[in-house]
Amino acid sequence: MKELIIFKEGEIALKGLNKRSFEDAFIHNLKRRFKRLGKFEYVKSQSTIYAIPQSEDIDLDEAVEVGSKVFGAAALCRAAVVEKDFDTICQKAIEYIEETAQLSRTFKVTAKRSDKAFPMKSPEICTELGGRILEAYPHLTVDVKNPQMTVTVEIRDTAAYIHAGNLPAAGGIPVGTSGSAMLLLSGGIDSPVAAYMMAKRGVKLSAIHYVSPPYTSERARLKVERLCEKLAPWCGDIAFYCVPFTEIQEALRDNCPEELFTIIMRRLMMEIAQRISEEKDIQALVTGESVGQVASQTMGAIVCTDAACRMPVFRPVIGMDKTEIIEIARKIDTFDISIEPYEDCCTVFTPKHPKTRPTVAEVEAAQNGFDFEPLIAKAVEGTELKVINM
Repeated sequence: MKELIIFKEGEIALKGLNKRSFEDAFIHNLKRRFKRLGKFEYVKSQSTIYAIPQSEDIDLDEAVEVGSKVFGAAALCRAAVVEKDFDTICQKAIEYIEETAQLSRTFKVTAKRSDKAFPMKSPEICTELGGRILEAYPHLTVDVKNPQMTVTVEIRDTAAYIHAGNLPAAGGIPVGTSGSAMLLLSGGIDSPVAAYMMAKRGVKLSAIHYVSPPYTSERARLKVERLCEKLAPWCGDIAFYCVPFTEIQEALRDNCPEELFTIIMRRLMMEIAQRISEEKDIQALVTGESVGQVASQTMGAIVCTDAACRMPVFRPVIGMDKTEIIEIARKIDTFDISIEPYEDCCTVFTPKHPKTRPTVAEVEAAQNGFDFEPLIAKAVEGTELKVINM
């Protein structure tokens, strides 16, 4: 039986005259993800995108798993393709749902008739097909409110499609349709979640991480690379920039007030990230900051950090509490890596009593008391680039 994968558009369908460009971007991203699985043909029709395998040895279960992480579709399903003849539809549907039917006790039938020339209306299709399924599988009973199995028939222009219900897809809009940004990626829980949320809004992400050997270990850096590997199926290929930060932190320790150490460090991180972003034509920065979560994320501290920025800074988890952030981290499978005990440079020389209500004037005065420019330039020059592939 011929099968394919159906992707149902969500927000893309509302894009009006720009809809085609969003569909093309989604298909482009899907092609890149599916390339290792085999060759597919892609067809757009009626706010739906069909991925049609071109060989029988393609693992469609794996394709569904991969496709569910490509932003731009609201739902997807694996479906059988049959001719638009009702007796054929019934026969193939009974065959196609056999495995699921044997594991279920209740079911319902739904029908969508996009092709109005088809002689039966949707309620008739549901009633007649439901009766034949009951004859084939007498252990089943109908439950229209909470069925264990939903059999769906879609009558479209070119063919009929049978599947056992839609699965949730990634949603959002295709990565690459909303510009690019540089993620300040720590080894914690929040910044990978921020990456996921920005990618869902179509932003192409690079990532920057700061290392301070011997105060931070090689395991800490490898931990962050593994986080990138978890993000890549959602975000696409990630350019990962690793910045040597030891000399800057030692200069901070020796020349700046301890209570302002973390804020000045964040400002210097932002400056390095901006310089690399400007060189690579990246348009914005992204952080995992959440208001009030730690001392460097109070309103005053964030204002002082932003005062050092020349480009927009997006903070997609800014209003979320830790429970909400952890829920998403578990969904994207970054949580277990994030809680590994390999600390990043943000924990180096942490002040005992950080200032929670700093002013821009006092922070700038403290930072300007030492010339960080040569160390910033050296750190940018020593930055290593590695591409993390999806």
